[in-house]
Amino acid sequence: MAGQGKTFKIVTYGCQMNQRDSEMMADLLQAAGYEPVDDEAEAGLIILDTCCVREKAENKVYGKLGQIEKFKSANPDLVIAVAGCMVQQPGAAERIRQQAPYVDLLLGTHNLAELPRLIEEVRKMRRPVVAVQGGEGPVVENLPRRRARGAQAFVTITYGCNNFCTYCIVPYVRGRERSRRPEDILKEIEDLVDQGVIEVTLLGQNVNSYGRDLENKVTFADLLTMVNAVAGLKRIRYVTSHPRDFTTELVETISRLEKVCEHVHLPVQAGSNRILELMHRGYTREQYLELVTNLRRHIPGIGLTTDLIVGFPGETEEDFQETLDLVAKVEFDNAFTFMFSPRKGTVAAGLPGQLPQEVKKERLKRLMELQNKISLAKNEALVGEVVEVLVEGPSKTDPSKLSGRTRTNKLVIFPGDAELTGRLVNVRLTKAQTWLLKGEISRA
Repeated sequence: MAGQGKTFKIVTYGCQMNQRDSEMMADLLQAAGYEPVDDEAEAGLIILDTCCVREKAENKVYGKLGQIEKFKSANPDLVIAVAGCMVQQPGAAERIRQQAPYVDLLLGTHNLAELPRLIEEVRKMRRPVVAVQGGEGPVVENLPRRRARGAQAFVTITYGCNNFCTYCIVPYVRGRERSRRPEDILKEIEDLVDQGVIEVTLLGQNVNSYGRDLENKVTFADLLTMVNAVAGLKRIRYVTSHPRDFTTELVETISRLEKVCEHVHLPVQAGSNRILELMHRGYTREQYLELVTNLRRHIPGIGLTTDLIVGFPGETEEDFQETLDLVAKVEFDNAFTFMFSPRKGTVAAGLPGQLPQEVKKERLKRLMELQNKISLAKNEALVGEVVEVLVEGPSKTDPSKLSGRTRTNKLVIFPGDAELTGRLVNVRLTKAQTWLLKGEISRA
């Protein structure tokens, strides 16, 4: 189909894994002759790559579907697809079809590689198609060569999750953990470096358990060592790390690999041992604090960020005070904070002691106030320092300036020429705010 039919727009919700999935779908479509467009009104194919971690994320998808229905009315040949985690939930395909019968394709997390064929099937058969595989299926390699999108890239190293935290839907929608072979990961990174990428972020629901399912046992520390040896690569990041699986060997490996950035996102979720056990996290607050001490001993100046949930079923004021105490002790650089949101299909949704919304909101407010105070103080302590920044492009808040990130994952905004995008520059920090730092390029 010519013209509008060979154009596409992907709208992505959720985590970095979803961002990488969207990139993969874009690569598949472009290899099949499709071209991306910025304006949804000009697209012959619109894909919503969905998240279902929280109910709010699903509501956003239904709201978006309502917005793009008008495009379908104006152009009956438009194909609308809903992909990702939301579709993979039991009964979700039926619910989406009922609420948005104009959706043409429902695509599960294990069926993404089939996208171009399924789009053609929709257009040929002139009827909706549902492709939601129940089991995990094999890891698919040798897909069309991906295109680098600037100097940074996501590279998936594992799919799925084996942890089954009681609040989390991910293992049910992405399946059990499967690791990619190291040679396939390295080949992808080498191809990206050839296209100008200098920073990669290794992705997995739990990168620390990488390789346990492989026939030839390879640890995450082994993989980092291999990636560190890729010529031309300057920086390595990774998310997400599970505290239970962060071994001393891994800490020591990270400390000696010069390309691995001094930043760890280490979700703690709660500071109360009772709540951690109810969450099925597999570690205690004491073990978490010991890990933080070990990381800071081996990697001075490391940036630490985390995830925190308030209002988990049964959480008392004393439990919450333990979370505040842990945050005060660790002094995270930043924290992603959430109110507990029950997800149908998870253990926590059926636990007794569900807390009122107003209690959760009040606790979240106190937690954010504490963390914001810590974040500002830690940023203020950096003023005057010269730091290495990878320039990502114009700042979203001030397009007349550039923005980028330090090795410790601090966002920095500074004046500079847009031609510096994708390059490493030294920036002297001149001003601190809660969420970012400002500076100027250092000429020294």
